Amino acid sequence: MINKQLVKNSLGWGFILWLIGYILSFILFLIVPSSFIGWTIMPFGIVITSWVLFKKIKSEDFKYYLVLSITWTVIAVALDYLFIVKALNPADGYYKPAVYLYYVLTFALPLFVGWRKRVMK
Repeated sequence: MINKQLVKNSLGWGFILWLIGYILSFILFLIVPSSFIGWTIMPFGIVITSWVLFKKIKSEDFKYYLVLSITWTVIAVALDYLFIVKALNPADGYYKPAVYLYYVLTFALPLFVGWRKRVMK
């Protein structure tokens, strides 16, 4: 049986978190040199994602967080490719250390929070 809340949290929050970063990148493009956009967004992304994981995701099941981790990472990679790499074709490329760290954190943060919630229970 499909857990509807898991589907909502994985697809819904995965898309919303990606969209927040995407919108922030356009705002920062006007203020920050393009090579620093990823590094500038990252602290905001960590805080917002952590808030979602601690306050909005209610599960204490580690497998739940594993599904979030995988789904959110797939969403980030796929939507970045479609809406940044293909659609915008950045002149200096897109895949830089900040982007790879962003993907690692997208995968790791749900696992870390899932582990913390399990240990703190």
